[in-house]
Amino acid sequence: MTTKNLVNIIVGGIQEQKGLRIVTADLTKIPNTICKYLIICEGNSNTHVNSIALKTKDYVREHAKEKPMAIEGFENCEWIIADYGDVMLHIMQRGPRAFYDLEHLWADAKLTEIADL
Repeated sequence: MTTKNLVNIIVGGIQEQKGLRIVTADLTKIPNTICKYLIICEGNSNTHVNSIALKTKDYVREHAKEKPMAIEGFENCEWIIADYGDVMLHIMQRGPRAFYDLEHLWADAKLTEIADL
């Protein structure tokens, strides 16, 4: 499985749960990054963020036979991070997403916005 295929499967899992404002950041041309891709998306509430994280994990396991190496953030479900090695998934509520503005921090990466379904 290529990293790009994994990114597409993760995005598919997010879309299944109606994740919002999905952005992928291609970090492959940036030296010394912790991963090759970031995926950032948004949920409307703690419940929605939790659901996106759990269902996407199941979707990726079913379609890519991959499990995250770690998942953090279920304590308050404002920002959940799933580590798939070469791909880091950030599922955030609107407030934390606006505050931390990861897209701006990685503006030198190739950012791709994916339309909401």
